[in-house]
Amino acid sequence: MAGEFDLIDRIRARVLARADVALGIGDDAALLQPPLGRQLVVAMDTLNSGVHFPPATAPADIGWKALAVNLSDLAAMGALPAWCTLSLSMPEPDPVWVDAFLDGFDALARAHDVALVGGDTTRGPLSVCVTAFGLVAPGAALRRNGAQAGDDIWISGTPGDAAAALAQWSDGGTRDPVLRARLDRPTPRVELGLALAGHAHAAIDVSDGLLADLGHVCRASGVGAMLDIDAVPVSAALRNAVDDVHARRALQASGGDDYELCFTAPVSARDAIVAAGAASATPVARIGRMIEGAGIAVSTGEGAPWSPARAGWDHFAG
Repeated sequence: MAGEFDLIDRIRARVLARADVALGIGDDAALLQPPLGRQLVVAMDTLNSGVHFPPATAPADIGWKALAVNLSDLAAMGALPAWCTLSLSMPEPDPVWVDAFLDGFDALARAHDVALVGGDTTRGPLSVCVTAFGLVAPGAALRRNGAQAGDDIWISGTPGDAAAALAQWSDGGTRDPVLRARLDRPTPRVELGLALAGHAHAAIDVSDGLLADLGHVCRASGVGAMLDIDAVPVSAALRNAVDDVHARRALQASGGDDYELCFTAPVSARDAIVAAGAASATPVARIGRMIEGAGIAVSTGEGAPWSPARAGWDHFAG
């Protein structure tokens, strides 16, 4: 049976090399050399089996998602990814599972030039924790507290797809592979986040639900929002899977696990935002505007008030 250090050796053999990693996996800590004139952006997320992914999820998909959700946080800050660490808890030291996990993790890491520089392995329930490090020019990070009344509200991609896949898994019914791919392998909008520099006032990644996460922006910025739920783009897969309009709106508004970017920008930046979306090959859509006041008023395309049963996901809600 493979031991802990055998697994670490397997992981070390797969990692990407970067010139700014003075010392990577194998010592008590890593030594990194951030470039002069850049601030360090740090994000960390934990994925637990049965909470963040179905227990039967393929190891490669778990590896991809564990890194993707962290890169999504860096994207929301407008940061360029550089390094990451990995803490892996497993019931048994299974080298076959680890190799498959690394297939997904490494594929995304190489796509964004991210070096795995350290971490930990331990025995326990299946759980993956990644800390990602990115770089941004001083004062250039996108934050939640920069939204202004009059700003357009934008969303990337097609929210609701991952939540629909999770609902299909929970119900045990027909499972759409397109929706399931959006749950298992979300696309971190790194290129879009970088392209928004100098144009967007505030940004957040949608992990707990569009309304919940937009609510964080509202509270941090001291403004309110008006949202047209029918302006949120709907994928063909979601439209085919969910006939009921209210149910579909609820998935898009509060389903979570989308890892899309919700951001605000002045009206004068509309052309620049469209260009940023095109340059990053990321669909973007205007879905509302920021207003004076507090809270989020949601309406349908016809102007009728609308609200879901909940704003989003809360790990500790009763």
